[in-house]
Amino acid sequence: MTSTSRDRDLRSQLETLTTEAFRPELADVDRLPTLEIARLMNAEDATVAGAVAAQVPAIAAAIDAIAERMARGGRLVYAGAGTAGRLGVLDASECPPTFNTDPARVVGLIAGGPDAMVTSVEGAEDSPELAESDLAALGLTPDDTVVGVSASGRTPYAVGAVAYARGRGALTVGLSCNRDSALAAAAEHGIEVVVGPEFLTGSTRLKAGTAQKLVLNMLSTITMIRLGKTYGNLMVDVRASNEKLRARSRRIVAQVTGAGDEDVERALAATDGEVKHAILVLLAGVDGPTAARLLDEADGHLRAALAAAGS
Repeated sequence: MTSTSRDRDLRSQLETLTTEAFRPELADVDRLPTLEIARLMNAEDATVAGAVAAQVPAIAAAIDAIAERMARGGRLVYAGAGTAGRLGVLDASECPPTFNTDPARVVGLIAGGPDAMVTSVEGAEDSPELAESDLAALGLTPDDTVVGVSASGRTPYAVGAVAYARGRGALTVGLSCNRDSALAAAAEHGIEVVVGPEFLTGSTRLKAGTAQKLVLNMLSTITMIRLGKTYGNLMVDVRASNEKLRARSRRIVAQVTGAGDEDVERALAATDGEVKHAILVLLAGVDGPTAARLLDEADGHLRAALAAAGS
């Protein structure tokens, strides 16, 4: 296929995508006062949560499947290009400090590698072979999950990642912002959050990017809840890597146990700063090693460990 015919084919594809549609009513937006432009953008953004809500059953089904595999030791891998890839890397990078996960358990892959986080890597998103190479380096297993992320739902890197992962027996999820996308069709779990045409034609870092961020938040956060990484809505697996997080750790232990500052400090000192362990020490009256054993036997679920300690 010649470059001219490839260009014609791509333009034809883009013309069918909701995310690429032109909004004639916004054709003179550059002539409006700044306040009016801001109000229009805000009104557009307000529609995103409703579009995500329409996909909540599909999101929940994907989360249950992901959590089941991660409980067996599997990994969660995001794969995307451009904004979609950056959002996946962002979500993955925030799991270790929030949930004390091994950085290798939630991974973000972006077409073109780390350099693509801050600059465009020409041609990277058009290469399904690049996605295959990136995933091959991880040595996928059937317990792993690969989430392809693409606003258009046609990005070759994301579609190629899902196709390769499915061929290796891994769970696959396709997150896009257009109906009947190739990405959703390639995956076992298709999530299509249709946010409609963008405020700036084709600028999918806007509503589509917001929608993808919301869904990725749900995938990782609720999966971690299912894995026992929280106690209620408290981050009891938080990694206290700075002063703010150390203060949060102390506050969480106090909130759950009702213990005073001195007792909280002693419990955290006895458990190397591990919040769940400290809570167990205080509520179950056990020492640090016993708390560690109980949590290990409960697969990290604090409620189950507390029940076992009281039985």
